[in-house]
Amino acid sequence: MNEDHIVMILRLLAAVAAGGLIGLERSFRGRPAGFRTHTLVCLASTALMLVTVYEWQWMQPQILETIRMDPTRMAQGIMTGIGFLGAGVIFKEGITVRGLTTAASIWTTAALGILIGIGFYFPAAITTLLAIFVLSAFRWVESRIPAQNYARFDVSFSRNAAMDEPSLRALLAAHGVSVGQLSYRLADGGERFVYRMMIQTTRPDGFRELARSLSGQRLVLEFRIDPAGD
Repeated sequence: MNEDHIVMILRLLAAVAAGGLIGLERSFRGRPAGFRTHTLVCLASTALMLVTVYEWQWMQPQILETIRMDPTRMAQGIMTGIGFLGAGVIFKEGITVRGLTTAASIWTTAALGILIGIGFYFPAAITTLLAIFVLSAFRWVESRIPAQNYARFDVSFSRNAAMDEPSLRALLAAHGVSVGQLSYRLADGGERFVYRMMIQTTRPDGFRELARSLSGQRLVLEFRIDPAGD
């Protein structure tokens, strides 16, 4: 085993370590793309960059004299291709879009693999630490930033005992919840009257308090509050 082989092994092991650290955080959060996915993404990116870094080992000398390979094109191909994997962890249910942070972490892990593959250990190490810091510490910061929370809200009543719209709006306002889009429909062959709307609040417990209040309303037959989230 020569010196180049040792360097290759060290870079591949570093890719496993960097990708694994970010993947552990994602697995801890219960995300679909976790420890193994991030490790494999970083490892594959490093392996592909090694193809261009050590091109003189696998290309014939006469070809090297006539062809100049551009390593940045391999990096571009990796970052473009990883978009398909990132898209696979993003899904939409109603107004809720989930998986965006995991997709971004996969993209970051691919970039780490590129850095490690070309031997840029210092920026790779700093990027790994910053990525873990953003994924963990920034979650705490984000949870404390005042923000509008949105949800899809459906509530149904008996057709002959439906709460009128002003009363329903007053109930929502009492919990700090405002109404956006509002629609009406009859369900179950006209037996139930259903309000469907977009609601929003800046109160962290607004939706929870609303659900508790609706549970105590005898007129309410059924309701659903579907918050939007990452």
